[in-house]
Amino acid sequence: MKKCVFLLLACWLTTAQAQTKLSRKAMSALVEESLQFSAKQYKHMMQAVPDSLLPRSASPDGSLMTAKYNWWTAGFYPGSCWYLYEYTKDPAFRQEAIKRMDLLLPNQYRTNTHDLGFLMYCSFGNGLRIEGTESYKGILMTSSRSLSTRFKPAIGAIRSWDHGKWKCPVIIDNMMNLEMLCWATRNSGDSSFYNIAVAHANTTMKNHFRADYSSYHVVDYDSVTGNVIAKKTHQGYSDESAWSRGQAWGLYGYTMMYRETKDKRYLDQARHIADYMLNHPRMPADKVPYYDYDAPEIPNAIRDASAAAVMSSALLELSRYTNKKDGRRYWNAGADALASLAGPAYRAKEGDNNNFILLHSTGSKPGNSELDVPLSYADYYFLEALLRYRQWK
Repeated sequence: MKKCVFLLLACWLTTAQAQTKLSRKAMSALVEESLQFSAKQYKHMMQAVPDSLLPRSASPDGSLMTAKYNWWTAGFYPGSCWYLYEYTKDPAFRQEAIKRMDLLLPNQYRTNTHDLGFLMYCSFGNGLRIEGTESYKGILMTSSRSLSTRFKPAIGAIRSWDHGKWKCPVIIDNMMNLEMLCWATRNSGDSSFYNIAVAHANTTMKNHFRADYSSYHVVDYDSVTGNVIAKKTHQGYSDESAWSRGQAWGLYGYTMMYRETKDKRYLDQARHIADYMLNHPRMPADKVPYYDYDAPEIPNAIRDASAAAVMSSALLELSRYTNKKDGRRYWNAGADALASLAGPAYRAKEGDNNNFILLHSTGSKPGNSELDVPLSYADYYFLEALLRYRQWK
């Protein structure tokens, strides 16, 4: 029976221009089947990854690409294991998450990266939410203090990179690290973490977005005067193009900041970003964006399933904060993207794809890195979106 349901769903999903949307019952069935598949796939992953490393992507030769504890994506795999434990209650996923999080512990002291939210909150934050393990609080507080050292008061933002030609670069991705700072104030009473998060969100809203609410990837600042030096891209097609995952980071970040602050400016910003994406003439019918909305090779440009996964998760949450009409629109768009990702065009077969769940993500097209491959964070936000749909439907 399950095979019949999935075959029916697959027939719908392989028609990108289909006008008939999945019924709520069919979508719920697809979500359950996808979570069950993901659990089986990650059981294979658990056996394939060396004990001292974490899964990252696929290498050019087709083999599993792994990462050490300090690579920015290292927290997503244990976070995905927590999501799968939350769904299945299978202790093997809990044990795997804890085992891999032990590798991440040195990150809490690092002050040379802005990615501590990705590294520590996606892993220890989920562990704390699901289990309430008291020791995780101290780890997250230390991580939040380390992240706070990168805040530049003259700019009003957290510095992103310490490398390259930049003076003081801030990337749109950095919005994703603010959730941990908001958590830190709630759990310590120290408002400095919250104040940094709000200042960073406000500065980003002021300087990163164009009049149409598309986002620059990188804004470079003078760290003494706080003045903007340049607005650039690093992973998109061009400085003035709209890198698709960057748009998704912004959507997710401002939706989250509205949840944390109830500041309507952030809700308005999230809605503007969502409308930019969903109304874009080069948004594909299946809601899985090209790596850049302005890529000149469209419609032959490579897709980015990771951008779709982040977007889907964010839209499902955004739908809860708006009026009924817009809420339905955002929910349906998030569900449509999720259904596409769960279909045969973007989801791997069991045991294939180096045991990742999703196909067809893009890391950095300009850098010729991780092109049309699985990515650990695509899986993470896909699982998050599946669980959000299941909880909120």
